[in-house]
Amino acid sequence: MLGTMRRTAVCLALWLMAGGAPHMALAEELPELQACINEYVDTYEWLLDVHADTPIEEIEGGIWHVENVTYCGTLGIVRCDRSDNPIDCQIALRGEQDQLADTIRADLPDPGAVGEDRDSWPVRLYEAAHALAHGSSAGPDCAGSPRRMEVWCEARQASNRLRNAMHAWEIARYFGAVPPATKAGWAGPPAPERPRPRPE
Repeated sequence: MLGTMRRTAVCLALWLMAGGAPHMALAEELPELQACINEYVDTYEWLLDVHADTPIEEIEGGIWHVENVTYCGTLGIVRCDRSDNPIDCQIALRGEQDQLADTIRADLPDPGAVGEDRDSWPVRLYEAAHALAHGSSAGPDCAGSPRRMEVWCEARQASNRLRNAMHAWEIARYFGAVPPATKAGWAGPPAPERPRPRPE
């Protein structure tokens, strides 16, 4: 589950930033963007199954936790910061996130095709999320920074765009208006968890 990966990755990322071990070795232990997204959508499909018969208003803690998509992007940024060529890595990360967001947006149905009760809050939320996913920045948010900070900022902005696209997809998926990500082809099954060593 994403929770296990998240706890492990956060510890590793904090250890990295504190300089607790050789950078490259630990950076490679952090999950890549696609692996993190795979875990995220698998967890979401599990939540849909678990709460299939529960009214959305009664799901404790809610079902949409799109902030975890930004977390996946943050892991990618940390990996790049600890790579041999952080600038090129951040540029590639930005491109990977934008390409994934473009793929997700291309399959989003029009708001009028999602849900039946136009006054229900999930339908209105999809309308807002769809508009946000297709929005654009008012200008170059990262311009004027030193080159390394500029590409870091651009990778972060791409993470936000991916989050917005994913949020609209999540709501559409809740309504059954889009197929699972694995069937759509932009996500795969999560990596199997490594067995824990037995205590000696």
